[in-house]
Amino acid sequence: MTAILVIEGVAVALLAVLVVGLLRSHAEILRALHRLGVTEGGEVGSQPHPHPRPRLTDQAPSDIVGESLAGSATHIGISGTGTNTLLAFLSSGCSACIGLWETIERDRPGDGLANTRLVVVTKGVEAESRSRLLELAPGDTTVIQSSEAWDDYGVPVTPYFVLIEGATGRVVGEGSAATWAQVESLIGQALADRDAEEDSGSEFRADQELRKAGIGPGDPSLYPESPPIRDDR
Repeated sequence: MTAILVIEGVAVALLAVLVVGLLRSHAEILRALHRLGVTEGGEVGSQPHPHPRPRLTDQAPSDIVGESLAGSATHIGISGTGTNTLLAFLSSGCSACIGLWETIERDRPGDGLANTRLVVVTKGVEAESRSRLLELAPGDTTVIQSSEAWDDYGVPVTPYFVLIEGATGRVVGEGSAATWAQVESLIGQALADRDAEEDSGSEFRADQELRKAGIGPGDPSLYPESPPIRDDR
């Protein structure tokens, strides 16, 4: 009898240690999600300063193919269009998306960006309520239903945004945000990063050309002598 009680006591102690470990791991995961601005339901929280996340590739996936809210087949060209595209991945069942749906008309996201259009991408008809989307989406907003696009762009949370340069198909920036003001901040930072990268690349190419010509740092040809000052008095 004593041996049985000892075995039961050891089993209870081991179970307690296991439960404590699981709770600790769960807490660490929740803290990590909170730092990323993601709730337990996979939705983005109201982080005041969203940041673009790095992509494995700068090249956007292929064009988006899906259905319009009217049920017709729809194709949206992304690359080589001459128009930049701001993709907003929203859902009809996402609580964090409601405020974005309700303020699209008021805030007119994308209007402040030169040559940029807004395209809202929801999941396909198998995952969305089309009647609810018809209630949420303003009539002049381009909305396409395409679960494939969510997979192609690797959308990690909802809502999520991707800015694509139309001329090159390059992904300029992407990230999550809870308001259109945060989206503008996200885009502004991504554009600033792109410009800084392009400026740095231009300087690097100029240095390369000079080295090919045999001109290195400190070369006298880089510092032409000033012409002598004439004194006509």
